[in-house]
Amino acid sequence: MDKHNFYSVIIGTELLNGRRVDKHFSFLNQALRDRGLRHEANFVINDNPPLMKRVFKMISEDPKSVMFCFGGIGSTPDDYTRKVAALAFTNGILQTNQVALDLIKEEFGGEAYPHRVKMADIPQDAKLLENIVNRVPGFYLKDRFFFTPGFPSMAHHMVLWALNNLFEKKADKFSCGFKADCSENDLIDIMEALPEDLELSSLPKIEGDKKTVDIYLAHINKKELKRWCMFFKNKMDEIGKKYTNEY
Repeated sequence: MDKHNFYSVIIGTELLNGRRVDKHFSFLNQALRDRGLRHEANFVINDNPPLMKRVFKMISEDPKSVMFCFGGIGSTPDDYTRKVAALAFTNGILQTNQVALDLIKEEFGGEAYPHRVKMADIPQDAKLLENIVNRVPGFYLKDRFFFTPGFPSMAHHMVLWALNNLFEKKADKFSCGFKADCSENDLIDIMEALPEDLELSSLPKIEGDKKTVDIYLAHINKKELKRWCMFFKNKMDEIGKKYTNEY
């Protein structure tokens, strides 16, 4: 069983209205895959506090959840993430983190006031994430819920630090794949016979009148993978369906 389910929440109206292109999902997804970790879901949402709170609450209800949130921790009027994080995960109160405040003052001097210093107001008991670009930290709660800036150059270093220091890399899975020359519906009975600990991906394709399915199987145990890969193919032979292009 997976120990953690990883979620990503990308906050930014400018992504949904097309003004900017997201760079966080592909980065985090690859970083998780490189470590054998599971990306459970990704949300791209507006800068809308009630919506943000609902998403945060839903994720927190998964006892295995780990969340990386991108965006909205700045000091402008539409930066709601710090406050909503406090409402969703702690007592709803923002407290000035002295270390964060000192970093902001050292970085910006007199220009830290009156607005930039607000970024030091974070949820109670939050820990800091180092910002290698301008020293304004991100933060995290309960070693599970991480809040980073919307800028990839800042956020991605924080993500890697968290993954490398707080989560164990899982053993790489062995995999097999092949193309079935039939419809996905023809294979459902075989799929339902597979064990839960075997990773299954089924990707149907239609090219003209021809239907095919890319089947991908993965397991941490090489012998178990081989066993179930052969099981799948033998069952296809029994129902008269062909497979090609193993990879």
